Amino acid sequence: MSPIMRKIFWIIATICLLAGCGQSYEETKRINHEQRVKQQREDSAAMKVAVLPTLDCLPIYLAEDHQLFDTVVDIRLKQFTAQMDIDTALVNDRVELGVTDLVRAERMMQQGAKIEYLTATNAYWQLVSNRVARITDLKHLDDKMLAMTRYSVTDLLGDLAVDSAKLKPERVFRIQVNDVNVRLKMLENNEMDALLLTEPQAAQARFLKHKVLLDTRKLDMQMGAVAMQSNVLQDKWRKVQLKVFIKGYNAACDSINKYGISHYRDLVMKYCKVKREAVDTIPQSLKFSHIAKPRTQDIERAQKWLSKK
Repeated sequence: MSPIMRKIFWIIATICLLAGCGQSYEETKRINHEQRVKQQREDSAAMKVAVLPTLDCLPIYLAEDHQLFDTVVDIRLKQFTAQMDIDTALVNDRVELGVTDLVRAERMMQQGAKIEYLTATNAYWQLVSNRVARITDLKHLDDKMLAMTRYSVTDLLGDLAVDSAKLKPERVFRIQVNDVNVRLKMLENNEMDALLLTEPQAAQARFLKHKVLLDTRKLDMQMGAVAMQSNVLQDKWRKVQLKVFIKGYNAACDSINKYGISHYRDLVMKYCKVKREAVDTIPQSLKFSHIAKPRTQDIERAQKWLSKK
Protein backbone atom coordinates (compact mmCIF):
# COMPACT_ATOMS: atom_id res chain seq x y z
CA MET A 1 0.00 0.00 0.00
CA SER A 2 1.39 3.38 -1.01
CA PRO A 3 1.93 6.10 1.59
CA ILE A 4 -1.02 8.08 0.17
CA MET A 5 -3.36 5.07 0.30
CA ARG A 6 -2.19 4.26 3.81
CA LYS A 7 -2.96 7.84 4.90
CA ILE A 8 -6.44 7.70 3.32
CA PHE A 9 -7.05 4.36 5.06
CA TRP A 10 -6.24 5.79 8.48
CA ILE A 11 -8.39 8.87 7.86
CA ILE A 12 -11.38 6.68 6.95
CA ALA A 13 -10.74 4.40 9.94
CA THR A 14 -10.60 7.41 12.27
CA ILE A 15 -13.86 8.82 10.87
CA CYS A 16 -15.57 5.43 11.34
CA LEU A 17 -14.23 5.20 14.88
CA LEU A 18 -15.46 8.67 15.77
CA ALA A 19 -18.83 7.93 14.23
CA GLY A 20 -19.03 4.74 16.26
CA CYS A 21 -18.15 6.61 19.44
CA GLY A 22 -20.82 9.19 18.66
CA GLN A 23 -23.45 6.49 18.30
CA SER A 24 -22.23 4.90 21.50
CA TYR A 25 -22.48 8.21 23.33
CA GLU A 26 -26.01 8.86 22.09
CA GLU A 27 -27.02 5.35 23.03
CA THR A 28 -25.52 5.80 26.49
CA LYS A 29 -27.44 9.06 26.94
CA ARG A 30 -30.68 7.34 25.96
CA ILE A 31 -30.09 4.45 28.35
CA ASN A 32 -29.14 6.77 31.21
CA HIS A 33 -32.28 8.83 30.62
CA GLU A 34 -34.45 5.73 30.62
CA GLN A 35 -32.79 4.54 33.83
CA ARG A 36 -33.39 7.91 35.50
CA VAL A 37 -37.04 7.90 34.47
CA LYS A 38 -37.41 4.33 35.79
CA GLN A 39 -35.71 5.23 39.08
CA GLN A 40 -37.91 8.31 39.49
CA ARG A 41 -41.02 6.24 38.79
CA GLU A 42 -39.97 3.60 41.31
CA ASP A 43 -38.99 6.21 43.90
CA SER A 44 -42.34 7.95 43.48
CA ALA A 45 -44.20 4.68 44.09
CA ALA A 46 -42.10 3.77 47.14
CA MET A 47 -42.90 4.91 50.67
CA LYS A 48 -40.05 7.24 51.59
CA VAL A 49 -39.06 7.76 55.21
CA ALA A 50 -36.83 10.69 56.23
CA VAL A 51 -34.47 9.75 59.06
CA LEU A 52 -31.69 11.33 61.14
CA PRO A 53 -28.48 9.82 62.54
CA THR A 54 -30.15 9.64 65.96
CA LEU A 55 -31.13 6.83 68.28
CA ASP A 56 -34.88 7.36 67.95
CA CYS A 57 -34.46 6.13 64.36
CA LEU A 58 -32.92 2.82 65.48
CA PRO A 59 -36.15 0.78 65.01
CA ILE A 60 -36.38 2.10 61.44
CA TYR A 61 -32.73 1.35 60.71
CA LEU A 62 -33.08 -2.13 62.22
CA ALA A 63 -36.22 -2.90 60.22
CA GLU A 64 -34.45 -1.80 57.03
CA ASP A 65 -31.16 -3.53 57.79
CA HIS A 66 -32.72 -6.84 58.91
CA GLN A 67 -35.44 -6.82 56.23
CA LEU A 68 -38.33 -6.59 58.69
CA PHE A 69 -40.25 -4.56 56.12
CA ASP A 70 -42.09 -6.88 53.74
CA THR A 71 -39.96 -6.88 50.56
CA VAL A 72 -43.11 -6.91 48.42
CA VAL A 73 -43.61 -3.32 49.53
CA ASP A 74 -40.94 -0.77 48.62
CA ILE A 75 -39.96 1.29 51.68
CA ARG A 76 -36.93 3.55 51.23
CA LEU A 77 -35.00 5.51 53.83
CA LYS A 78 -33.89 9.04 53.00
CA GLN A 79 -31.05 10.12 55.27
CA PHE A 80 -30.75 13.70 56.52
CA THR A 81 -28.60 15.31 59.20
CA ALA A 82 -30.90 18.24 60.04
CA GLN A 83 -34.56 18.34 61.06
CA MET A 84 -35.07 21.45 58.94
CA ASP A 85 -34.28 19.47 55.80
CA ILE A 86 -36.77 16.79 56.81
CA ASP A 87 -39.41 19.50 57.25
CA THR A 88 -38.74 20.71 53.72
CA ALA A 89 -38.97 17.18 52.33
CA LEU A 90 -42.32 16.59 54.10
CA VAL A 91 -43.83 19.92 53.05
CA ASN A 92 -42.72 19.47 49.42
CA ASP A 93 -44.08 15.89 49.21
CA ARG A 94 -40.65 14.33 48.72
CA VAL A 95 -41.17 11.90 51.60
CA GLU A 96 -44.26 10.32 53.16
CA LEU A 97 -42.89 9.98 56.71
CA GLY A 98 -40.32 12.00 58.63
CA VAL A 99 -38.68 11.86 62.06
CA THR A 100 -39.10 15.19 63.85
CA ASP A 101 -40.12 16.71 67.19
CA LEU A 102 -43.46 18.07 68.37
CA VAL A 103 -42.42 21.73 68.24
CA ARG A 104 -41.34 21.51 64.61
CA ALA A 105 -44.37 19.44 63.63
CA GLU A 106 -46.83 21.79 65.35
CA ARG A 107 -45.22 24.78 63.65
CA MET A 108 -45.49 23.10 60.25
CA MET A 109 -49.18 22.44 60.90
CA GLN A 110 -49.70 26.08 61.93
CA GLN A 111 -48.14 27.12 58.63
CA GLY A 112 -50.61 24.96 56.70
CA ALA A 113 -48.68 21.73 56.15
CA LYS A 114 -51.00 18.74 55.69
CA ILE A 115 -49.27 16.42 58.11
CA GLU A 116 -50.25 14.47 61.21
CA TYR A 117 -48.60 12.25 63.78
CA LEU A 118 -47.92 8.60 63.17
CA THR A 119 -46.18 7.98 66.47
CA ALA A 120 -44.24 9.38 69.37
CA THR A 121 -40.63 8.24 69.75
CA ASN A 122 -38.47 7.71 72.82
CA ALA A 123 -36.11 10.58 71.96
CA TYR A 124 -34.85 12.66 74.85
CA TRP A 125 -32.58 15.70 74.84
CA GLN A 126 -29.78 16.79 77.11
CA LEU A 127 -28.18 20.19 77.54
CA VAL A 128 -24.46 19.47 77.62
CA SER A 129 -21.81 22.00 78.60
CA ASN A 130 -18.26 21.99 77.30
CA ARG A 131 -15.97 20.88 80.13
CA VAL A 132 -13.35 23.37 78.92
CA ALA A 133 -15.83 26.21 79.54
CA ARG A 134 -16.25 25.06 83.16
CA ILE A 135 -20.02 25.45 83.11
CA THR A 136 -21.36 23.38 86.00
CA ASP A 137 -24.75 25.01 86.47
CA LEU A 138 -27.40 26.55 84.23
CA LYS A 139 -26.71 29.98 85.71
CA HIS A 140 -23.18 29.74 84.26
CA LEU A 141 -24.68 30.01 80.75
CA ASP A 142 -24.60 33.78 81.20
CA ASP A 143 -22.55 35.32 78.37
CA LYS A 144 -22.09 31.87 76.77
CA MET A 145 -22.96 30.35 73.39
CA LEU A 146 -25.63 27.65 73.17
CA ALA A 147 -26.07 25.59 69.99
CA MET A 148 -29.65 24.78 69.04
CA THR A 149 -32.18 24.93 66.18
CA ARG A 150 -34.83 27.62 65.88
CA TYR A 151 -38.44 26.55 66.35
CA SER A 152 -37.59 23.09 67.60
CA VAL A 153 -37.61 21.33 70.95
CA THR A 154 -34.01 22.53 71.41
CA ASP A 155 -35.23 26.13 71.11
CA LEU A 156 -37.91 25.44 73.71
CA LEU A 157 -35.34 23.84 76.03
CA GLY A 158 -33.02 26.83 75.59
CA ASP A 159 -35.79 29.09 76.87
CA LEU A 160 -36.49 26.68 79.71
CA ALA A 161 -32.84 26.69 80.77
CA VAL A 162 -32.67 30.49 80.70
CA ASP A 163 -35.90 30.84 82.70
CA SER A 164 -34.85 28.20 85.24
CA ALA A 165 -31.58 30.01 85.91
CA LYS A 166 -33.32 33.41 85.93
CA LEU A 167 -30.95 34.71 83.28
CA LYS A 168 -31.61 37.54 80.85
CA PRO A 169 -32.48 35.95 77.47
CA GLU A 170 -30.16 38.28 75.56
CA ARG A 171 -27.26 37.15 77.76
CA VAL A 172 -27.34 33.60 76.41
CA PHE A 173 -26.29 33.60 72.77
CA ARG A 174 -28.36 31.05 70.83
CA ILE A 175 -26.35 29.82 67.86
CA GLN A 176 -28.33 28.01 65.20
CA VAL A 177 -26.55 24.80 64.24
CA ASN A 178 -29.01 22.54 62.40
CA ASP A 179 -26.76 19.63 61.48
CA VAL A 180 -26.56 17.22 64.46
CA ASN A 181 -23.13 15.96 63.39
CA VAL A 182 -21.73 19.48 63.03
CA ARG A 183 -23.12 20.38 66.44
CA LEU A 184 -21.28 17.48 68.06
CA LYS A 185 -18.09 18.28 66.13
CA MET A 186 -18.19 21.86 67.44
CA LEU A 187 -18.22 20.48 70.98
CA GLU A 188 -15.33 18.15 70.25
CA ASN A 189 -13.35 21.06 68.76
CA ASN A 190 -14.17 23.36 71.71
CA GLU A 191 -15.99 25.80 69.42
CA MET A 192 -19.18 25.92 71.49
CA ASP A 193 -19.86 26.48 75.20
CA ALA A 194 -23.03 24.38 75.44
CA LEU A 195 -25.27 22.33 73.18
CA LEU A 196 -28.60 20.54 73.11
CA LEU A 197 -28.17 16.97 71.94
CA THR A 198 -30.16 13.78 71.71
CA GLU A 199 -28.76 10.25 71.66
CA PRO A 200 -26.29 8.95 70.61
CA GLN A 201 -24.58 12.32 70.14
CA ALA A 202 -25.26 13.04 73.82
CA ALA A 203 -23.60 9.72 74.71
CA GLN A 204 -20.53 10.73 72.74
CA ALA A 205 -20.42 14.01 74.66
CA ARG A 206 -20.76 12.22 78.01
CA PHE A 207 -18.04 9.78 77.01
CA LEU A 208 -15.75 12.77 76.44
CA LYS A 209 -16.52 13.93 80.02
CA HIS A 210 -18.72 16.90 79.15
CA LYS A 211 -21.33 17.74 81.78
CA VAL A 212 -25.10 17.26 81.47
CA LEU A 213 -27.03 20.23 82.89
CA LEU A 214 -30.56 19.36 81.80
CA ASP A 215 -32.37 16.16 80.75
CA THR A 216 -35.91 16.05 79.35
CA ARG A 217 -36.54 12.70 81.01
CA LYS A 218 -36.39 14.41 84.40
CA LEU A 219 -38.90 16.97 83.14
CA ASP A 220 -41.36 14.31 81.95
CA MET A 221 -41.12 15.56 78.38
CA GLN A 222 -41.61 13.19 75.44
CA MET A 223 -41.13 15.43 72.43
CA GLY A 224 -39.91 13.04 69.71
CA ALA A 225 -42.28 12.10 66.89
CA VAL A 226 -42.69 10.64 63.43
CA ALA A 227 -44.93 12.79 61.24
CA MET A 228 -46.64 11.69 58.03
CA GLN A 229 -48.40 13.35 55.17
CA SER A 230 -52.15 13.28 55.74
CA ASN A 231 -52.84 12.02 52.22
CA VAL A 232 -51.14 8.72 53.10
CA LEU A 233 -54.40 7.67 54.75
CA GLN A 234 -56.43 8.60 51.65
CA ASP A 235 -54.46 6.41 49.24
CA LYS A 236 -55.22 2.69 49.15
CA TRP A 237 -51.67 1.61 48.24
CA ARG A 238 -50.05 4.03 50.71
CA LYS A 239 -52.22 2.55 53.47
CA VAL A 240 -50.87 -0.91 52.58
CA GLN A 241 -47.31 0.44 52.73
CA LEU A 242 -48.01 2.14 56.05
CA LYS A 243 -49.36 -1.10 57.51
CA VAL A 244 -46.13 -2.86 56.48
CA PHE A 245 -44.03 -0.05 57.96
CA ILE A 246 -45.88 -0.23 61.29
CA LYS A 247 -45.51 -4.01 61.47
CA GLY A 248 -41.77 -3.82 60.77
CA TYR A 249 -41.26 -0.91 63.18
CA ASN A 250 -43.04 -2.69 66.02
CA ALA A 251 -41.07 -5.90 65.40
CA ALA A 252 -37.83 -3.91 65.53
CA CYS A 253 -38.87 -2.33 68.84
CA ASP A 254 -39.54 -5.79 70.28
CA SER A 255 -36.12 -7.00 69.17
CA ILE A 256 -34.28 -4.00 70.66
CA ASN A 257 -36.19 -4.33 73.93
CA LYS A 258 -35.39 -8.04 74.10
CA TYR A 259 -31.67 -7.94 73.27
CA GLY A 260 -30.73 -4.41 74.35
CA ILE A 261 -29.13 -1.51 72.51
CA SER A 262 -25.62 -2.91 72.97
CA HIS A 263 -26.66 -5.91 70.87
CA TYR A 264 -27.17 -3.49 67.98
CA ARG A 265 -24.22 -1.19 68.69
CA ASP A 266 -22.75 -1.87 65.23
CA LEU A 267 -25.98 -0.62 63.69
CA VAL A 268 -25.87 2.55 65.81
CA MET A 269 -22.23 3.09 64.86
CA LYS A 270 -23.00 2.51 61.17
CA TYR A 271 -25.84 5.02 60.91
CA CYS A 272 -24.97 7.52 63.64
CA LYS A 273 -21.16 7.62 63.27
CA VAL A 274 -20.30 7.55 66.96
CA LYS A 275 -17.71 5.58 68.91
CA ARG A 276 -18.40 2.08 70.21
CA GLU A 277 -17.53 3.19 73.75
CA ALA A 278 -20.10 5.99 73.52
CA VAL A 279 -22.85 3.61 72.45
CA ASP A 280 -22.12 1.44 75.47
CA THR A 281 -22.84 4.40 77.80
CA ILE A 282 -26.45 4.63 76.59
CA PRO A 283 -28.74 3.26 79.32
CA GLN A 284 -29.63 -0.37 78.58
CA SER A 285 -32.94 0.26 80.34
CA LEU A 286 -34.01 2.50 77.45
CA LYS A 287 -37.08 0.97 75.81
CA PHE A 288 -38.70 1.51 72.43
CA SER A 289 -42.51 1.62 72.28
CA HIS A 290 -44.78 0.38 69.52
CA ILE A 291 -46.44 2.89 67.22
CA ALA A 292 -48.61 5.18 69.37
CA LYS A 293 -49.69 8.82 69.10
CA PRO A 294 -47.84 11.47 71.14
CA ARG A 295 -49.25 12.41 74.53
CA THR A 296 -51.70 15.32 74.62
CA GLN A 297 -49.70 17.05 77.36
CA ASP A 298 -46.57 17.11 75.18
CA ILE A 299 -48.45 18.46 72.15
CA GLU A 300 -50.00 21.16 74.34
CA ARG A 301 -46.58 22.06 75.72
CA ALA A 302 -45.29 22.59 72.18
CA GLN A 303 -48.37 24.61 71.22
CA LYS A 304 -48.13 26.80 74.32
CA TRP A 305 -44.47 27.59 73.69
CA LEU A 306 -45.13 28.41 70.03
CA SER A 307 -47.98 30.73 70.98
CA LYS A 308 -45.50 32.84 72.96
CA LYS A 309 -43.22 33.12 69.92
